[in-house]
Amino acid sequence: MRPYSPRPGGVVLGLLMFVAGALGTWASWRWFVDTAVGQRIDQVAFRGSGIGRSTLWSGAERVLDVVSVPFVVVVLGAVALIALVRQRWLLALQVIVLVGGANLTTQVLKHVVLDRPRLAGDTGPLGNSLPSGHTTVAASVAAALVLVVPRRARPAVAVLGAGYAAVTGISTMVGGWHRPSDVVAAITVVLAWAGLTTVLTAVSSPERMPSPPPGNTPTAVVTGLFAVVAGVTGVMAVSALQRTRDVLNTAGAVTERSDLATAYVGAALGVVAVTALAYAAILVAHQVASRPAQPARTSSARSVSAGVS
Repeated sequence: MRPYSPRPGGVVLGLLMFVAGALGTWASWRWFVDTAVGQRIDQVAFRGSGIGRSTLWSGAERVLDVVSVPFVVVVLGAVALIALVRQRWLLALQVIVLVGGANLTTQVLKHVVLDRPRLAGDTGPLGNSLPSGHTTVAASVAAALVLVVPRRARPAVAVLGAGYAAVTGISTMVGGWHRPSDVVAAITVVLAWAGLTTVLTAVSSPERMPSPPPGNTPTAVVTGLFAVVAGVTGVMAVSALQRTRDVLNTAGAVTERSDLATAYVGAALGVVAVTALAYAAILVAHQVASRPAQPARTSSARSVSAGVS
């Protein structure tokens, strides 16, 4: 068997994802938990989640009920089986590393590393709730599915996975279980671990692809879709949260129902924007890291080539 060289593009993208995920998690805590203004904005959005809860909770509860230990076991078994059927033994291990590492990191950060100082008269839970455990489970399982399915199916699975992760995160907000910053931090934790598994993919043997290999059009289309969604929802989220900050600065508190709804909807749109960016990165990086590589030329092959020339 001829040796294959690593795909350096996949290594670079994976490392960038890890750094972005780690920094994103830290920034979510640093701004929305460790500063008074961040806590106030986050808490206003948390209070706004009570609007329409009686109507929305029936659907949100069904989404959250799916996320459980049996769910994780079943899905992990399914993705590992897909990897084994495709004879991708290392990929099965990567799935376990991704899901296990992301969820362990979330629990350690929440209960051991991070705290939540009372800087703004916070009336919410006393303990730290960042990152969201339910969102981490959903997002990590969705990311694992993107890794294990065949190359052609990844764009569609990435869209479905991003939607499932975002809906789960927003459902925790609907139920009053988590603040928006908790959900965003969970997505970025998963992004960091997906980056590490991308590096592992890039340095392992490439996929065995049919000939001719599939084009990149579906990946480009889905990535463009993610970019548009992230851009539109991101701008709307920033505008809504800036308005919330302005109301806090002028009135000292947010009491109007319309202002609470603005903060809540803006936070939900922010979750959608971050999720879209994260899954665009996961999709593109894994496609690059797992693409067929040219066999590394041995010294004898180079000698023959040189003699022919």
